[in-house]
Amino acid sequence: MATITVFEAGYCTHMACMALKGAGFASCRFPARAYLIETSRGRWLWDTGYAQHFHDHTKSGLFSLYRRVTPVYFDAKEAVVSQLKARGMQPRDLTAVILSHFHGDHIAGLRDLQGVPTYLSGAGWEATRGLRGIGALRKGFVPGLIPPDFESSTVFVESFERVALPSELEPFRQGFGLPGACTEVILVELPGHAAGHLGAFVSTADGWVLLASDAAWSPKSYQQLVGPSVIAHAIMDSPAEYHQTLRDLNALHTRGEVKICLTHEGAL
Repeated sequence: MATITVFEAGYCTHMACMALKGAGFASCRFPARAYLIETSRGRWLWDTGYAQHFHDHTKSGLFSLYRRVTPVYFDAKEAVVSQLKARGMQPRDLTAVILSHFHGDHIAGLRDLQGVPTYLSGAGWEATRGLRGIGALRKGFVPGLIPPDFESSTVFVESFERVALPSELEPFRQGFGLPGACTEVILVELPGHAAGHLGAFVSTADGWVLLASDAAWSPKSYQQLVGPSVIAHAIMDSPAEYHQTLRDLNALHTRGEVKICLTHEGAL
């Protein structure tokens, strides 16, 4: 069985109604979480949260709009690399980093983890890698956060074995088995929020857990099928697919057999 350790690597703030329709205009805190998945055969870091590199690459120019729209609060000791060190681990001790998608709050720590293999959606990376300027900003992608040798260490999840999911994970039926942990960690596509957006089903001693990344920003979204403000559609890869993913999460939640974890779940 796998274990999951949760790291909070900074947070941003935004109006609650942007994340959950009807939630009001009060500012809400959204933690940037990363997860350490461990089995007897390896350690995988799911996303990176914020890092000092985010401040460095958004302090001026066009990308400063990113941090103005969603003000970011981060302390160096919150960096995932620092939290790993506090647990006696170095980047070299990781089997791989797995990226759910390419928004700044999920990739900002990549430069601290250079040389570690990175698993990601090939289709998502192809749609993202060439973005620059306004096009990149609209998609929440900060090109400067990508290390110069990044593509030499990338592995596309599409190359992994496709596996059928157990019946208790319906309506999700198929995923990509994580090499070295194929029966314990299965990556799944959760389309809509961003190009190549991924989640992961993790088999733990307490049952299955779905790391659902940014498929929702509040449990109420999938529990009550309440989406974010329509303004948030402007940054989505596909609003139609996003809402279908919400319906799938709702069906999974209704079955009551899987714990769903959202990256930015806050007070909403």
